[in-house]
Amino acid sequence: MTRKTITTAHETTSHIEAHAFIKSVHGVRYQVRDVARAVTFYTQYLGFTLKHQQPPAFANVSLGDAHILLSGPGASGSRPMPNGRHQEPGGWNRVVLKVTDLPGLIAALKRAGVTFRNEMEVGPGGKQIQIEDPDGNPIELFEPAS
Repeated sequence: MTRKTITTAHETTSHIEAHAFIKSVHGVRYQVRDVARAVTFYTQYLGFTLKHQQPPAFANVSLGDAHILLSGPGASGSRPMPNGRHQEPGGWNRVVLKVTDLPGLIAALKRAGVTFRNEMEVGPGGKQIQIEDPDGNPIELFEPAS
C-alpha cells in the first residue's frame, strides 16, 4: 500500500494520519450577492430553517442535518483568493435535495417564478431537475425511482 503525504507549512503528515483532523462535513458554502434575499429563497421556497445570520455578510440555513452557508460580500468566506481571483456564485457543483412528487414541486416553483436550468430528466435512478437560487447557484431536486 502506497502512503500519500500532505505537505503543509508546518509539517508533512501521512495520508492516514490526516484523517484525524477532519471531523465531519460542516456544510456547503454558496456565494451570494444578497444574503437576506438568499435566506428568503431557501426558507420560503425550499423549506430550510434559518439557523444563524450576521447580515449583510452571512447566514446559515439548514434542512435536517444539512447546512448551506450563505456568504455575501464582505464575509470572510467570500474574500478574494491570494492570486486576486474573486469567489462568485454559480457553477455546476450543487446541493441535491431529495423530494417527493417532483412534477408537483416543479409546478409550484414555476408559479413562484423560480428559475429553472433545464427540464425534468428521467432515468433509471429517478427524476431530477435543476433550479437556481437568486444568485445563480444550482440546486438539484431529485425524486428517487420507486
